[in-house]
Amino acid sequence: MAKVKRSDRLITLRCSVCKRRNYYTNKNKKQVERKIEYQKFCNWCRVKTLHKEGRISGK
Repeated sequence: MAKVKRSDRLITLRCSVCKRRNYYTNKNKKQVERKIEYQKFCNWCRVKTLHKEGRISGK
């Protein structure tokens, strides 16, 4: 059976250029206290851009 992602650890990664949510990932909040930033490919901008941690709406 597949493991269910816990909603308290689930975060989104937003493109810093177009502000779209492109990726979802987990974060261990006990070990990582700062906001996560990655260089990832944005399908809307069609280029590698900085993706920053964003909050998930709907809670």
